[in-house]
Amino acid sequence: MAELDADLDHIIPSSVLPPFWAKLVVGFVSLVCFARSYDGDFVFDDSEAIVNNKDLQSDTPLGDLWHHDFWGSRLSSNTSHKSYRPLTVLTFRINYYLSGGFYPVGFHVVNILLHGGISILMLDVFSVLFGGLQYTSRGRRVHLAPRASLLAALLFAVHPVHTECVAGVVGRADLLCALFFLLSFLGYCQAFKESNKEGTHSSTLWVLLSIFLGAVAMLCKEQGITVLGLNAVFDILVIGKFNILETVQKVLHKDKSLENIGALRNGGLLFRMTLLTFGGTGMLYVRWKIMGTGPPAFTEVDNPASFADSMLVRAINYNYYYSLNAWLLLCPWWLCFDWSMGCIPLIKSVGDCRVIALAALWLCLIGLIFQALCSEDSCKRRILTLGLGFLVIPFLPASNLFFRVGFVVAERVLYLPSAGYCMLLTFGFGVLSRHTKKKVHYNIGKNLADQGNQTAAIRYYREAVRLNPKYVHAMNNLGNILKERNELREAEELLSLAVQIQPDFAAAWMNLGIVQNSLKRFEAAEQSYRTAIKHRRKYPDCYYNLGRLYADLNRHVDALNAWRNATVLKPEHSLAWNNMIILLDNTGNLAQAEAVGREALELIPNDHSLMFSLANVLGKSQKYKESEALFLKAIKANPNVASYHGNLAVLYHRWGHLDSAKKHYEISLQLDPVAAGTKENYRLLRRKLEQMQKKDV
Repeated sequence: MAELDADLDHIIPSSVLPPFWAKLVVGFVSLVCFARSYDGDFVFDDSEAIVNNKDLQSDTPLGDLWHHDFWGSRLSSNTSHKSYRPLTVLTFRINYYLSGGFYPVGFHVVNILLHGGISILMLDVFSVLFGGLQYTSRGRRVHLAPRASLLAALLFAVHPVHTECVAGVVGRADLLCALFFLLSFLGYCQAFKESNKEGTHSSTLWVLLSIFLGAVAMLCKEQGITVLGLNAVFDILVIGKFNILETVQKVLHKDKSLENIGALRNGGLLFRMTLLTFGGTGMLYVRWKIMGTGPPAFTEVDNPASFADSMLVRAINYNYYYSLNAWLLLCPWWLCFDWSMGCIPLIKSVGDCRVIALAALWLCLIGLIFQALCSEDSCKRRILTLGLGFLVIPFLPASNLFFRVGFVVAERVLYLPSAGYCMLLTFGFGVLSRHTKKKVHYNIGKNLADQGNQTAAIRYYREAVRLNPKYVHAMNNLGNILKERNELREAEELLSLAVQIQPDFAAAWMNLGIVQNSLKRFEAAEQSYRTAIKHRRKYPDCYYNLGRLYADLNRHVDALNAWRNATVLKPEHSLAWNNMIILLDNTGNLAQAEAVGREALELIPNDHSLMFSLANVLGKSQKYKESEALFLKAIKANPNVASYHGNLAVLYHRWGHLDSAKKHYEISLQLDPVAAGTKENYRLLRRKLEQMQKKDV
């Protein structure tokens, strides 16, 4: 997923992205984190599974390992724990032989190395989970997602919840199970590389090898069989591109196109599902036959909730245990090797405050499931679905759903599910990073624009839009700047896209109307303004711009009505008041213009632009004294506006105060030397003054 990898570019440096260096980093980090456990002793369950287990000693025939449980008891015994893990016991026996006795260092070193190897293998697994399985014509994978894979593998390598598996020698069962689980998954993925070539023979062999490796994983620990379920989910959802939500909708609406869904008509998929089903069924049958007398018998001390009389109490407590497991993944602050013996009191009613944990867990899960099913982004659906699959499927044997287990909470069973958690966390990092980066670029662009640095602002706004192609506010602001720079075509494209993404974005509709007005596309501009007002009824600025459009079209009554609406909604809207005064002035409605000007000044008494506009109207009405007072007041408020001095000079010129007129013409020309009208009026005044001087002479 290229977009996710780009979002993580500031977290994972590019120097460690080549596969060799990435694996070296992950392996080194995983070993460093758990290296201190190498000199630990045999503790807790190690005593029964190793020190007191006669299956490790040479005088016990190797064949007995296949008839004994993990603790060395015969599986046919009523007291057997029924934990059938002969391959794990075999590695203990090899350790014992190579060490020359019960020396724990060798046992611990093997566990540490296994964890390092699994962490390295996780890079390839995460690469498939994040990047999918797409190959070039030459059989090379594309979309390797190196940054996302590396971050997820590092999180897995250092997660504290793995302490029990790595530091406790009996945790090797989980480590070996995970190793062959991952090899089985990667073998299954290899089948799809082979299926791109001619013939399906080699592809079938890879599927069969995957099933065999799943069986090996199961012989290390019972959890290993769940890899077949994960392979099935991967095949259906990723390879078959089966969209669950779309299919459910078609079923509910009895859509006839349901029969054309590719995943349902794919013969290869059905064949692989058949192989997985028969493989899984065969494993379970053999496992059941080996167990002999039936499932193991546990006591209430081992798992109190499973002995509760009420189904509701059992369900509540089981879900509470799930929330505790989730919390251990999220915040492994307190870890414990044994959660039995009343460590977790039973929840006996829904009034227990711990029920909040259940609600929090299911809210999060439902939110993730909703996104996994309903997102329009196929990559997001794939990542969330596989992340949840890796989190949930390997945990199912420990969930109490299918049979009673002999523990309340066990951190060791989270070794494989933690891969799903690391995947989801990495995806969350990417999403958060994307939103942070786009927000940062947007804010910098906004600050630069406020400072007048439009060129730099454009660069940051463009980056914000690149990071999030649906960031409508960045599009709107960028469109505004381009509009001011007269880059109207691109501004129109951006603003049109913004309102297409968010149809109720009133500001973007208004700005689109301004651009369309500048492009002389008046009908489209009017429609844009009207749409903006539809989505935001009280929008004085939009009424103001609509009035400008009507004025350009000489629809004077409509323009005045629009500006009046703007002033009703926003009485201090100076521009709308000014435009009304100027339009009435230009159309010869001096009395109405004067009335509007006086009304505006009552509401905004210190607005020098309104003083100036009303002064012009009063001057034309020959109310020279009042006009002069307003001009002087406007100039006092803003003395550096050339037009204020120029129009006051015109007033004096008409009034016959020629010296005062000359003075303000000269001030106006100092402020604006190229003002043609002022220069012409000043020339006429000087000629008149010269004529008067000659007459006096």
